[in-house]
Amino acid sequence: MSKERLGDAPIENSYREKMQAIAQTLDEFLNGEAKGSDRKTGFVLLVFPFGAQDGRCNYISNGADRRDIVTMMKEQIARFEGQPEMKGRA
Repeated sequence: MSKERLGDAPIENSYREKMQAIAQTLDEFLNGEAKGSDRKTGFVLLVFPFGAQDGRCNYISNGADRRDIVTMMKEQIARFEGQPEMKGRA
């Protein structure tokens, strides 16, 4: 029996239908009628409650490989952390 890791749990029921609808709409908007490997644009949607103390985050994508997403997130975090403190709204 393996212990469930953060992010391995199914989408919380309170978010499931909304996240699936957003994912379907976004995929159609970005990729038109293309399906599977014919799609040109991938995405990840992360949804979390403000103020949550347990670190719970709900995840959905349009079929991207999780290993690729992990790599992309690590690279994106490195970019975020490397940026100087910025102010403004642009």
